[in-house]
Amino acid sequence: MGVFTRVRDIINANINAMLDHAEDPEKMVKQIIREMEDTLIEIKANCAASMATKKKIRRDLDIVLDHVKNWESKAQLAVDKGREDLAREALQEKRRYVERADSLEDELEQAKNLVTQCQSDIMQLEDKLGAAREKQRMLVQRHRNAQTMKKAQQNIRRFDTSDAFHKFEAFQQRIDRMEADADLVNFGRKPSLEEELKKLETDDEIENELQRLKARSRTDNTITE
Repeated sequence: MGVFTRVRDIINANINAMLDHAEDPEKMVKQIIREMEDTLIEIKANCAASMATKKKIRRDLDIVLDHVKNWESKAQLAVDKGREDLAREALQEKRRYVERADSLEDELEQAKNLVTQCQSDIMQLEDKLGAAREKQRMLVQRHRNAQTMKKAQQNIRRFDTSDAFHKFEAFQQRIDRMEADADLVNFGRKPSLEEELKKLETDDEIENELQRLKARSRTDNTITE
């Protein structure tokens, strides 16, 4: 397949449709990008060669046109000198170069068209390559996101089926038992003498406070009467 045929196929290709039917879209887009890059290198090389050919034809045409002018001048000189025989020969040489110039102008026009087509193909191929690289970036990102989600779901299922929660429950039961043990440390223990005396002091203080409130209440009632 020629390079220009490949370019036309690539430019006209629907990348999205190709990827939709691919078993491995990420692998296919890599292959597409690689083919585009290879084709782009080749088309640029061909374009550079066409541009060089166009310049050479331009130079050859300029030389031939100089010859046309030169033989035109010589024919005019021969006429001025009354040498029609030499003038005819000069005009014949001029015609030969004119015919060569016409041929070169046709070649130059073809070369210009080829260069223009190459440059247009390069621009379109660059655009297509940019779109393919963006598609690749999106696919890679989607792939990474999918892997992250898959890993998260696997971890969730692993925790659901693991004994992690059973370990938490056992740890909670250990804490409950330690708290219960702490509550039972002083349960049923007979108060010490110091604690009994302290309790009596507290009871006396409360009793004295109660009597003070009762006395104030009686005083208030007497004043009111």
